[in-house]
Amino acid sequence: MAGDEHTRPAGEAGGDTADADFGDQDDIDLGAAEAAEVAVEHLVRLTRREVLGVTSVRPTDDGWSAEIEVVEETRVPSTANVLGLYEVELDMVGELLSYRRTRRYARGRTEW
Repeated sequence: MAGDEHTRPAGEAGGDTADADFGDQDDIDLGAAEAAEVAVEHLVRLTRREVLGVTSVRPTDDGWSAEIEVVEETRVPSTANVLGLYEVELDMVGELLSYRRTRRYARGRTEW
């Protein structure tokens, strides 16, 4: 389409450098912050659960591993919510390799 900036060749008027490189993103290795964001996007798409946050992200031999805390069951009061901790594995460019729930627990429970 004529109005679609993502189809313009690099350097053509109307597109910026981010748009020009749009198709090359698969060739870029992710940093830790980007890997965490991508892991959240994959998990939300697969589980449709509310994400509370990323509790860890670390490099692996194949890419990245992120742990993400989500709300499994909403209860009243919210302190009774059931939470889940998921491990999401990505390759170097952010493609999903695997995910799994590693824990399920009541909100506010602490581990020592």
